[in-house]
Amino acid sequence: MARHRNISWDYYRTFLSVLRDGSLSAAARELALTQPTVGRHIAALEEAVGFELFIRSPQGLLPTDAAIALRPYAENLAATTSALLRAASGEVGKIEGTVRISASDVMGVEILPPIIAKLQETFPRLEIELSLSNALEDLLRRDVDIAIRMTEPVQNAVVMRYVGNFRIGFHANPAYLQKMGTPTTNEDLAQHRLIGFDTRTPFVRAALERVKRDTPSMPDFDQIIFNMRTDSNLAQLALIRSGGGVGMCQIGLAKDDSNLVRVLPDLDMSLHTWVAMHENLRSSPRCRATFDALVHGLKGFLKAADPAAPALKR
Repeated sequence: MARHRNISWDYYRTFLSVLRDGSLSAAARELALTQPTVGRHIAALEEAVGFELFIRSPQGLLPTDAAIALRPYAENLAATTSALLRAASGEVGKIEGTVRISASDVMGVEILPPIIAKLQETFPRLEIELSLSNALEDLLRRDVDIAIRMTEPVQNAVVMRYVGNFRIGFHANPAYLQKMGTPTTNEDLAQHRLIGFDTRTPFVRAALERVKRDTPSMPDFDQIIFNMRTDSNLAQLALIRSGGGVGMCQIGLAKDDSNLVRVLPDLDMSLHTWVAMHENLRSSPRCRATFDALVHGLKGFLKAADPAAPALKR
């Protein structure tokens, strides 16, 4: 039973840091606190909730069942606090302050930078936080303000705009193809070094199900053994560019890249893409301006890079 009702947010922030880092010293470095202060925060939280939260082990501090149960609530507090600070970061009615955007690593490194640079040139008092992850960060919990997603958002209370089809296809470095030959059939892929995913994440599983349904001529990914595996699409792209083997990347990105040649050109996979934000942010000038700039910029990129990409059929 909890012994105190009023628990400082600082204790929960410290608790989350210890959970993530596994030690008092690492959490102290992350939070710019002393290790004794971190220890006092954890002790005070344990006193408040009435349960032990961590057990010392040779691997560091291990969370107890009570700590695991508290984690989602502490994460919600962290997300709410972050959203509150972003909301308070600009003057009402002006396009200024902080907007947090979530996008995949490839999108964030290869496509978004010029769009964001142009946005900030137009609105110099706007601040952008760019979170690069293939995970679906929660718009309703306000982990981010705006998300660019390769799957259609299904939550209620979300405003979304479809921006297009970021198709991906098989590519390789021309030097690799000169040495190893160019595959012309699915069966030829077995003779090549293949680059692909390491873990069947929920996003990967959903994508493979769409491939089986929409493009039956695609190779059976259940049977493919990747010689190089990584869950970072950005790392996969770098491996393909460097001549590591054959892999899949965005057709639009490869168009003007001399290090990428498309192979098996009749095969591609659709990544229909949306820009989404919580409907409560429609009245926020900075979020509205950022949302519109992302939609316009991404549509412009696709029109120039992959005009043949078919749009989503409703």
